[in-house]
Amino acid sequence: MYVDPQAFVKERDRVLLATWACVGRLDDLGLEASGRLAVVDVVGESVLLTRDDDGLHAAYNVCRHRGSQVVPREPFSPPVCSAAGALRCPYHSWTYSLSGRLLKAPHTDGVEVDPDDFSLHPVGVQEWAGFVFVNLTHPGPGTFDEGVAKAAGNLGNYDMGSLVTGLRLTYAVAANWKVLAENYNECYHCGPVHPELVRLVPSFGGGGLGLEWDDGIPHREGAWTFTMSGTTNRSPLPGLSEAEKVRHKGELVYPNLMLSCSADHVAAFVLQPLAVDRTRIDCSLLFHPDAVAAADFDPSDAGDFWDLVNKQDWAICESVQRGMSSRAYTHGWFAPMEDDSADIRRWLLPRLSDE
Repeated sequence: MYVDPQAFVKERDRVLLATWACVGRLDDLGLEASGRLAVVDVVGESVLLTRDDDGLHAAYNVCRHRGSQVVPREPFSPPVCSAAGALRCPYHSWTYSLSGRLLKAPHTDGVEVDPDDFSLHPVGVQEWAGFVFVNLTHPGPGTFDEGVAKAAGNLGNYDMGSLVTGLRLTYAVAANWKVLAENYNECYHCGPVHPELVRLVPSFGGGGLGLEWDDGIPHREGAWTFTMSGTTNRSPLPGLSEAEKVRHKGELVYPNLMLSCSADHVAAFVLQPLAVDRTRIDCSLLFHPDAVAAADFDPSDAGDFWDLVNKQDWAICESVQRGMSSRAYTHGWFAPMEDDSADIRRWLLPRLSDE
């Protein structure tokens, strides 16, 4: 499940393309206003995201005439965004509205072409906390609400929908996406892998045993955020509780959004599986808009810290991937403090079932 390309194909088709996956921030994709288009890749499938006066729409990037991409894109390309009034296929100029309805099929006079029969194939799309999610099987919104419920409840005070991106970091990691998600969900590795992080949050050095994650984890005396110094000139986000102003909280929104919340910023990680052993990670550091607008705004205190911790994580995850690929590896073992959080199979296996 971590090294076999055929297992990845099955997982892609049955799970990754059939669940609500995060594709990025609404403002980073340029979709905050009407008349906008973004093209994103979802595990090799190209998806059109648009916004018109009726709201946000999503569709497969496939013309209903002869199958050309409406916006030509190579597989696994980074997102692109632009202004748009309509969608015109470059092959034969079939043209669609931003909602995906066929507007024009040139040179078909006298032939019955019902626009309702030739709309772009829809994709499920939802917004939450400033993030955009898509589901290529187009299910109802109920499953989406269930997927974000825990994060919405535990991280609601951070008001992520009002935050803006102050810094973006992108990484290419030679590891299966599940290795990265499992690593995020445990702190057994924090002591040996993240000495700087443990100096900032000493309780992380205990392997995560006995920590009340939902309540947030306190920093060392005098520190209150994830920066090199543990402090910053930025103010805590408005709306936080007194505990949240001095603690760190986080959630994994399955399958691919990892959220780490500090008092003055949120680090949001979007995992983009590229292959069984390759994952792209977009890390966005989100700040209050007033902080970003300030003349002295400098996100490097948080950015330098996160880049250090991130690279430590990616290096150890690549080591895990190489070890799992050895003929000597048969099966992992989860320590008590890892068992519930790190074992992603509890989430994955029911979704892979044939039943």
